[in-house]
Amino acid sequence: MENDLYGEVLLDHNMHPVHKHALPTATCSHQGINPSCGDDIVLSLEIDGGRIINGSYVGSGCAISQASADIMLELIIGRTVDEALHLKALFTAMIDGSITDSELEELDEAMALQNVSHMPARVKCAMLGWKTLGFLLNEK
Repeated sequence: MENDLYGEVLLDHNMHPVHKHALPTATCSHQGINPSCGDDIVLSLEIDGGRIINGSYVGSGCAISQASADIMLELIIGRTVDEALHLKALFTAMIDGSITDSELEELDEAMALQNVSHMPARVKCAMLGWKTLGFLLNEK
């Protein structure tokens, strides 16, 4: 039952993405590419006073990469840059299998991607938006 719910979350974000569009008010953008399968996104954020006011992505790729980017933006819009980086760290820990149950709850709908950790070929797909976010926010 839980896997069905997670599948529905991913399908909904892939078929009806809220944040897949151009963002004319963006203050920064960064392109992320997954050369192993061809996923390609441009992540754009509008940041003001250290807070992510708005965000979007454009590009193409598999359902996992597109849904993950949309879910990520849903989580980080309205948060500070530090909070967004914290969520990125939690998402990475989830994919690595080193997250606690309480940390997992902070990821909200992003935990729908938890099973990707068991599919090594899909990890880069799920991580594309999150890694692009890290570069965009000048994380090394």
